Amino acid sequence: MIGGFKWIGLIVATMIGAGYASGREIWEFFGHESGLGILLFTIMFIISCVVVLTISYELKSEHYLPVLQTLVGKRFAHFYDWGILLYLFTMLFVMISGSGATLHILEFPYFIGVVLMIVLLVVVIPYGMGGILSINRFLLPMLILGLAVVLIVFIYQEKVPLIYQYVEQSNWVSSVPFTSLNVVPLIAVIGAIGKEIESKTEIYVASIGSGLILGTMSYIYNISLIHVSDQLFFYEIPLFAILNGYPIQMFFIMSVLLWFAIYTTAITSLFGLIARVKEYFKWSKGVVGVLLILAAVPFTLVGFSNLISYLYPLYGLINIYVLAMILLFPIIKRASERKI
Repeated sequence: MIGGFKWIGLIVATMIGAGYASGREIWEFFGHESGLGILLFTIMFIISCVVVLTISYELKSEHYLPVLQTLVGKRFAHFYDWGILLYLFTMLFVMISGSGATLHILEFPYFIGVVLMIVLLVVVIPYGMGGILSINRFLLPMLILGLAVVLIVFIYQEKVPLIYQYVEQSNWVSSVPFTSLNVVPLIAVIGAIGKEIESKTEIYVASIGSGLILGTMSYIYNISLIHVSDQLFFYEIPLFAILNGYPIQMFFIMSVLLWFAIYTTAITSLFGLIARVKEYFKWSKGVVGVLLILAAVPFTLVGFSNLISYLYPLYGLINIYVLAMILLFPIIKRASERKI
């Protein structure tokens, strides 16, 4: 049970990155008439966690590739391995853009946020990920807790109805690309912990617990965003529409926490990229890192909300095959065992 709660923290931290915490990812896929969609996402997410963790546990895997190969075969695993590389590069320039959008809300010029992020990414390259991940273990729970408190207080103060548009549920299909968008990064993280899982009880505790937490969080975030939907056009980061009217101290604290979530997501993506591509170059990791950052900069001109609007649904569609294989895996495995 205790081990299961440990993995809940890892899974929730993997899901609640800067795109999710900002509200832009939730609003891009859900919005009006999405209650059923969020319920379906919760169910599919729980099943996905159970399947991926079980495969990882049985293989005693230390990285995600064996899990990916088990799910989609070696040929498709090679394709999605490169897909993860492209996803990491996308996350890099989306997060650099997100830094500009966050500081712009605090009335700094957009380019100041972009330059600040670039400088701090370059500075951290020689030091590796150890220090920033230690900071992230402290800041991310604060972000999740702060986000939960903000949403609950907002719903209470604004008297937001907890049951929204329960008859109209036309947007249920959005649950599929939303789940598939998040399932490949999930494989990359929890596919690497198989050697550390001690029992299947941990798997069920982690899967059900994280699914219920994320499903509930997604639902209350979504109904909060529906309540301020007429204001979202003016905000690249929807969370700030909810924070509008809060004490300036809360606004500032959440802005700082969100910026650090953006920064750590960018660092994680950058180091993942460096580790994956440095074998193709003779240069040092510092040079490779700087070149990757420079390659990402032109894409930041598109803007944070536009990048998420175009790229996240695209990745959601690309990853649907992986999600389908995860959901079908128990059936396929049982059929294979019967033949034997």
